[in-house]
Amino acid sequence: MTSAPTQRSGVRQAVRDIPAYPFTPVNVPYKLDQNENPYDFPAELKQKAAERLLAHPWNRYPDLHADTLRSAIARFEDWDAAGVVITPGSNVLIKILTELAGIGQTVLTTDPTFAVYTLEAQMLGAKLVLTPLNPDFSLPVEATLEALDAHEPGVLYVTQPHAPTGHSDRPEDVRRVVEAADARGWVTVIDEAYYQYAGTDYRDLVRAGQNVLSLRTFSKGWGLAGVRAGYLLTNTALAGELQKLVSAFTINFLTQAVIETALEHPEYMRGRVAEAVAERQRIFEATRNHPTCQVLPSSTNFFLLKTPDADAAYQHLLSHGIACRRQDKLRGLEGCLRISVGKPHENDALIAAINSL
Repeated sequence: MTSAPTQRSGVRQAVRDIPAYPFTPVNVPYKLDQNENPYDFPAELKQKAAERLLAHPWNRYPDLHADTLRSAIARFEDWDAAGVVITPGSNVLIKILTELAGIGQTVLTTDPTFAVYTLEAQMLGAKLVLTPLNPDFSLPVEATLEALDAHEPGVLYVTQPHAPTGHSDRPEDVRRVVEAADARGWVTVIDEAYYQYAGTDYRDLVRAGQNVLSLRTFSKGWGLAGVRAGYLLTNTALAGELQKLVSAFTINFLTQAVIETALEHPEYMRGRVAEAVAERQRIFEATRNHPTCQVLPSSTNFFLLKTPDADAAYQHLLSHGIACRRQDKLRGLEGCLRISVGKPHENDALIAAINSL
């Protein structure tokens, strides 16, 4: 009896080797596991966006390259519209950035880092180089400078504030790394997904650079994760190269209507960001005397809870109806859980659960 021939696959080995994005939804009362803004888009703004959407003819294609929405973002950001690129979520931008400058080249970032950077690098065949964060979670400036010199240029990710630690670096350290990378020909991405919570803004570095860009999102401070819209700011030449990699008609009328409405009413976003910052500090103060657990400082809408036993702490919070994310398998984050800042009543439940650990 002969054995069946081994079936060959046209799927690239790099894709088969990479696991799917690591997230499993948990159905509990307090959802604090995805760094979301806990508040929905205001009802009155939903109505305005719906009216806008209904005014569009749905039988027509949207803008080829989201030009109407790019112009609205440009006005809000005081930027040249030709230097704005928008896609359905900043994760899509990370993919096209890897396609632009990572395939067959280098993707350089810290360890730990945002998982999508590494997943896209590995699936698209880039050389992935990781420099470990310092023990205090700060940017490893000297190690990064050495890596910039040791490897051929590609894409460098500098995340400010950092995910998953919530740490913000000294502006002079960020500037030193970004300017060095730009001088060496790297495409340098300053990922500012959480910048509203930190009060930071690196657009000046983008304006001064040759191949520097700021990556931003409507998912966090704006509270529009379900709409899926992320964008970047850069110079017009680099934006033009990136736009070649964005599929045509990728931003639909619904997304356009919601984002245009949000940009016309940024006061709701600013108020919610201010509340999250205040609530983050309240959680820190209310748990600071815990004998074994520690809420680590953060500049984002989430924080790390360092525990003696991450599994036990995770199960304890789950038993109190609170979903969070384990981070204890990542370098330097032993015992850590990542927890989003919720609404005040959700944070009350969280504080009580932490203090009863």
